[in-house]
Amino acid sequence: MAVPTTTTDDNGSFSTSATAAENTPLLLSETASSYTARDVVSLGHQPVVEDEERISRARGVCIILSMWALIFLQASNMSGISTTQSIIAADLNAYEHAMWFTSSYLITMSSVAPLVGRLSMIFTPGVMTLFSSFFFSVGALVTSQAHTFAVFILGRILVGIGGGGIMTLSMILVIQLTSRKRRGLWIGVNNAGFTIGLSTGAVVYGALLPALGWRALFWIQSPIGVLAGLGVYLSMPASLLHGTSSPKDPSPVASLRAKLATIDYAGALALTLTITLFLYSLSGTIQPLPLLLSLLTLSVFLLIESRHATDPIIPLHLLADRGILLSCLSQFGFMAARWTVLFYAPVFILAVRGLSPAVAGAVLLPTNLGFGTGGLLVGWLHVRHAGAFWLPSLVSLALFTVALAGLSFLSTAAASAALYVSVIFLNGLFTGAALNYTLAHLLHLSSPDMHFIVTGLLSTFRGFAGSFGTAIGGGVFARSLRGALADGFARLDGGNAGGGVSRAREKMITVLIGSPAEVWDRDFLSPAERAIAVAGYEGALRVLYRSAAGVCLLVLLLQAGTGWAAPPATEAEEEEIEEAFADADATMEA
Repeated sequence: MAVPTTTTDDNGSFSTSATAAENTPLLLSETASSYTARDVVSLGHQPVVEDEERISRARGVCIILSMWALIFLQASNMSGISTTQSIIAADLNAYEHAMWFTSSYLITMSSVAPLVGRLSMIFTPGVMTLFSSFFFSVGALVTSQAHTFAVFILGRILVGIGGGGIMTLSMILVIQLTSRKRRGLWIGVNNAGFTIGLSTGAVVYGALLPALGWRALFWIQSPIGVLAGLGVYLSMPASLLHGTSSPKDPSPVASLRAKLATIDYAGALALTLTITLFLYSLSGTIQPLPLLLSLLTLSVFLLIESRHATDPIIPLHLLADRGILLSCLSQFGFMAARWTVLFYAPVFILAVRGLSPAVAGAVLLPTNLGFGTGGLLVGWLHVRHAGAFWLPSLVSLALFTVALAGLSFLSTAAASAALYVSVIFLNGLFTGAALNYTLAHLLHLSSPDMHFIVTGLLSTFRGFAGSFGTAIGGGVFARSLRGALADGFARLDGGNAGGGVSRAREKMITVLIGSPAEVWDRDFLSPAERAIAVAGYEGALRVLYRSAAGVCLLVLLLQAGTGWAAPPATEAEEEEIEEAFADADATMEA
């Protein structure tokens, strides 16, 4: 076994390296990993310098490929269901409830994300990845065998539990296994995997659906999920699987009981109910009762965490921290605005341009290509060290806002197609850059021993954004479109704008709002009616994107308020830092 060596640099940081091939780091660095003294003592139960076990190249490749498979499956379930939704609804006779095929998955995924971050500190990320892949695989199997709407939704909920874990754990593993110099690059790689799954999910599902059928599309994910989860778990070093507990613990049952006893069950239940009720209230038509109940369960959660929980799911001092709270809120508004692009860019192609659904889905390719490219470039070229990224975060968010506002002018039939594709690409590019910068800045603003929790918390707010952006943004879009269509048809029928329309016109408006492709159905609309419908969609998209850009101005203020100062070290940490430097000096002298 190789003996690690320790060196110091001019900044007072020190690094360790091992000479044995098996100990050569793959994800951490090509040669050695550098950490400040505070990092050595503040990474929770995941030691960095105290435990010299590193990941071999073969292990690292297995972890990367396995996590990419899980990320692709998780992301493709967000977009792929849109291609299979009609056939599934027909088989299950669930036309009126088809929206829940996606909503049940998104709500569950968002509800689970903060719990996974906390549980990863108890059971380690390797173990939690195995559990998440298990839930995902069982859910995919249940979904494939469903013959009723209720069983299908149960399967989607199980898949959502696994998907929420995968979403959070992918970022936690990047934090755990990479050096700060390479962390930004691997965050970009992680985001690229997500955007590939999101942008190609509908394409893959659509291509395989005629050949395999929708049931096979789901059950085939089950063995892939199991193998990918095992690939991550079996590739993790023993120290990262057992945390502070020794792998040679003579009483593993007692150790498991001790870990289970530390879980804040009441807080977890209250938090899950709060998130579920909140997102449920925003799915489709806004429902006041679930929204009020979510406020009640939120109060219960805060009471439990502040007075009764000895080891809270989300320590309230994190929510009270200005930098962390404002970072999460800014991500919430930012990603809500981003989802308006993902959901309504295809609508523009269908309703305004009059192109096929295949082309409408393909419009997401350039924006998601930009998303992956932005994250990778920023991680490769800039996020190569720990520290504040306050200004880059603001610049990337500002550029995202400009590109979003640009779409409000280009979402017209007369606009240049090449210019539209260029701007939607840039919107994705700035999104990927902003996600990388803001995450790196959030990690700078939080204590290293809280990184797992704040990562789960950030994932939760990003998960909120999908449901919130589509619900609120959809409401703004639908109201604007309905008003424009009603006014246009009233004028066409010889009435005045703002006046009432006939029952037949009201039915036509309902169909046009629910099915953008009907705008170009020659048997449904006359040329004059089509002109009104196209103009209505253009106006609604303009209102939607400008409203989203206005939200992003608030996002800029929130992100600016996060500041750039890292949290001060506690007195105990200062003592440990001094001891760490003393040990490093002693090693150098030896």
